[in-house]
Amino acid sequence: MIRIAGTELAEATARFVRDNEVRGACLFRQNMTDAVQLARLTGALRDAMGPNALIALDQEGGAVVRSTWVPAPPSAMALGAADDADLAYRTGAAVARAVKSLGFNWNFAPVLDLNNNPHNPVIAERSFGADPQRATELAMAWMAGSESEGVACCVKHFPGHGDTHVDSHRALPTVDKPRAELEQFEFAPFRMAAEIAPAMMTAHIVYPALDPEHPATLSRRILGDLLRGEWKYDGVVITDGMDMHAIAGKYGVGNAAVLALQAGADMVMAIGSPETQEQTVDAIARAIESGELPMDEVRRKLERLARLARTYECAQCYYAAEEDDRTVMAEGWQRALTARGNPQRPPQGAKVRLVMRQDAVSDGVSEAGVTASVLSKVLARRFDVDVVTYADAEAFDWNSLPDDGRFVILASTSRVRYGPKAKAAFKPDLHLALWNPYQALDFDAPALITYGFAAPALDAVDGWLSGALEANGHVPVPGFTAPPQ
Repeated sequence: MIRIAGTELAEATARFVRDNEVRGACLFRQNMTDAVQLARLTGALRDAMGPNALIALDQEGGAVVRSTWVPAPPSAMALGAADDADLAYRTGAAVARAVKSLGFNWNFAPVLDLNNNPHNPVIAERSFGADPQRATELAMAWMAGSESEGVACCVKHFPGHGDTHVDSHRALPTVDKPRAELEQFEFAPFRMAAEIAPAMMTAHIVYPALDPEHPATLSRRILGDLLRGEWKYDGVVITDGMDMHAIAGKYGVGNAAVLALQAGADMVMAIGSPETQEQTVDAIARAIESGELPMDEVRRKLERLARLARTYECAQCYYAAEEDDRTVMAEGWQRALTARGNPQRPPQGAKVRLVMRQDAVSDGVSEAGVTASVLSKVLARRFDVDVVTYADAEAFDWNSLPDDGRFVILASTSRVRYGPKAKAAFKPDLHLALWNPYQALDFDAPALITYGFAAPALDAVDGWLSGALEANGHVPVPGFTAPPQ
């Protein structure tokens, strides 16, 4: 599977696809401008790849979406907070209808990682929760909804990225737990999903209890012995991006691709540059020629991929239910709203001060957060708003705010947790945790938690501020039952 540059299929890329019989492409935000352009691009990819094309994206919901103009799905943890399997099913179906209309037949979702680590830098609200049984039930309901609309899912990140404090895009994490503990927690959702999930994505993480030398993506003990052998999984196994530093920086892209296929993966996600894609193809070809990758194994991998493509045909269709789907998404965001520490609404027309960071940032996986101008317009529907922004929370002097009686609202609009200086100094009257719910633990302040910053999430906040909505969600991870501290 490759990544392409730009918003059109260049002739050189099309030639590379045809010459090497590449059957997969993963598209990202920079490949998309609008529905017309994107349908044209996916159509060109189908033409170049042929009938077994697998065209994928990450349309999880929350902050991890690529097509941002279609109905905005609530994040996994928002659905965990609402705790309704039927809502999860309807959300998964709505996501699938949108992406199928754009020419996709494979969505790299849902996330099965159980987030029990409040300092996890890359999962957090992407997880349905921390309870293996309930989180898996909600994720499988979401997947069933997607499958009902003919879009394949890919559960991730096997065998579990929830209890890490390192982002595998930047370094190689380790989950050092006994096998029995892994079986009860990290492995449990994937084991349950193995009976029905059409595809799984591997994690670039070392699990010493199973293989102290290789991350799961490159581990025969994990992909071959555990997943294929013990669990009898016969769906497609695809690697996470092989350009991520945890892999490329240590093993080299070509060598890593061969190791992943030898370990048990069926498809290598080569989403680096055209040069690294060439290196990957060359390394795989040499491994087949030398017998390092036996042809009988190669044929089994190709058959799994062909079966996936046949089952989930890649063909664009008309999007007939967009407005209905916006209603489904809005319901999810509204029912997810969670109160912590008895937050109070300012009176209508009150003078409020919005404090938030200047920039809208992305962590490289997610879309960029909401800007001060957007959020201030939402608040201005109800209040007289004064906006104060900062570049660095650790350097911002909270005591510099005027003591003029305004109701102070702090909005958290990035994934990164606050540092010690901010935690000690910030004293908002209301904390809007608009991305990472764990930020609500950073301050001794009442909070409203949304699990995301999409437009319908902000509309839900507005509904709460107006008194039309209550915050009845429950954070589906440990640590939120005690008062703020």
